Amino acid sequence: MADAGGWSTIESDEGLFTSLIETLGVKDTQFEELISLDADTIRSLGHVYGVIFLFKWTREASGARAEAPLDGTYDQTATDNNVFFAAQTIQNACGTQAILSVILNHDTETPTSPNPAIPLGPELQAFKDFTTGFPAELRGEALSNSEAIRTAHNSFARASPFADETARPQDDEKGADVYHFIAYTPVNGTLYELDGLQPYPISHGSCEAEAFPERVIEVLQRRIERYPAGETHFNLMAVVRDPRERAREIGDVETIEREERKRAAWQWENTLRRCNFVGFIGEVMKGVVGMKEKQPGGKAYEEWVEGAKRETQKKLEMRR
Repeated sequence: MADAGGWSTIESDEGLFTSLIETLGVKDTQFEELISLDADTIRSLGHVYGVIFLFKWTREASGARAEAPLDGTYDQTATDNNVFFAAQTIQNACGTQAILSVILNHDTETPTSPNPAIPLGPELQAFKDFTTGFPAELRGEALSNSEAIRTAHNSFARASPFADETARPQDDEKGADVYHFIAYTPVNGTLYELDGLQPYPISHGSCEAEAFPERVIEVLQRRIERYPAGETHFNLMAVVRDPRERAREIGDVETIEREERKRAAWQWENTLRRCNFVGFIGEVMKGVVGMKEKQPGGKAYEEWVEGAKRETQKKLEMRR
């Protein structure tokens, strides 16, 4: 997680990630949030290419840059066998990097997987072709310097006049929490953990696409067990084939309508992310205060403020 270099923080959200890859030209692919570590849930999603895992990063729990990973083994020959892996050379890019770690490893059909190939689109196809044969560090630099990928990534950052997008959490003396995205995906019959902060892809053993749900859940459970009991700062999303494609093939109108409603909601939420409402809220507050000050007696404003304080205190006591 190096210097920010113009990359903004983005949220872990299925609609955001789906819109992000579509902005980059990827077709027939979307993200689904998983609310439980359950293999049957993953299997029910149909064609699953991999999962994106978000967790609170600590050096001890991640084993970053250790001689050997805490789970699995480093595969130093993975990239020689056409596994796409890039070192993370810049802060805030880990979400998009984890996404590409799955997408760019499934752009062709293989005998070991029943999943259809992911259509990358011209932008990502050109990027993958250009970086073929690059070492992980140089491939990470190429990703960080890609204007198209960075622009698409930053277009989904939440608008805020108070956020310093160049802040460096790891340098924060107050010890702010740092969160990190990594990918798990089966490639060439092997389950790989692709973490740009590690020196190599981490192999978790043989894994055909059909066995991926059970195998990845086992690995995730072992990883979560490294944290103290009660730690809940995790998020998991599956990278799947767009369910509308299969629904169109079999004439499933209900699924098509449900997915279209979901995508309309995603589009609305992404639009709101780009909007800065601070000015609007300020004008509303000025209007309300002006109305209170004009009310007879001259004390309406003070009574309104005191009432709000009492309600806030009451809510805090109820929470305790």
